Amino acid sequence: MTTLRAGWIITQRDLAHWVRQPWTPIFNLLFTIMLLLIFGFLFGGAITVPGGGDYLAFLLPGMLALTMMFGVEATSIAMAQDARKGITDRFRSMPIGGAAVSLGRVGADMAASAVELLVLITGGLAVGWRIDAGPASVALAVGLLLWLRFAVLWLGIYLGLLLRGEGATMAVQVLVWPVGFLSTAIVSAETMPGWLGAIAAWNPLSATATAARQLFGSPTGVTAGPLVDGAVWLAIGWPLLITAIFAPLAGRAYRGLRT
Repeated sequence: MTTLRAGWIITQRDLAHWVRQPWTPIFNLLFTIMLLLIFGFLFGGAITVPGGGDYLAFLLPGMLALTMMFGVEATSIAMAQDARKGITDRFRSMPIGGAAVSLGRVGADMAASAVELLVLITGGLAVGWRIDAGPASVALAVGLLLWLRFAVLWLGIYLGLLLRGEGATMAVQVLVWPVGFLSTAIVSAETMPGWLGAIAAWNPLSATATAARQLFGSPTGVTAGPLVDGAVWLAIGWPLLITAIFAPLAGRAYRGLRT
């Protein structure tokens, strides 16, 4: 059996689990919606956007990018549980490529992420966000958001296979929360102290958030720096680098599993 065919079968297996137990993706979605409502309507009136523009229009693409990071815990937990229960060892005993298990998990998560993006974009439009761009720009924005998700999934898989316990959840949360909020997803880097704003501007999440804002026609909150003209290229390059680092590490962790 080819690796891709085996990966597709495992993707179907993981999707079937979510159909029977949909609470994890549902709660992830509700959590993102809660953050959107809190920042958009509770705190939004106190937040200004450098360069002008409506804060809700600034926030929505940033929340979409943030969502692509906040769900990676579920990936890490699922891989850790399968490894701990011996399910991964059963896969390893089968005549399938070593990458099939990880590809199957990535495929299932990417499908769920596409649905999640569709729901959030529809919800954003319902609360007053407007897209001022053509279909090609919108498609590229969605593609970049999913590209970021694809990259961070490999990080989640690696940590899940490496730690294989409650530590996997804690490790991902320790990484996701600081990286998620130390970015331009919610506020502009130009409203931060200089040194902190520089760190936020070079955050991979900031590149995707700013590129999505540009492509959706939303205010970017950026008037100077590398994100002004290079956000799209950075949104392509950062996930590529993350994938190049953590996909091989995930493969090594998978091969290093012991019964």
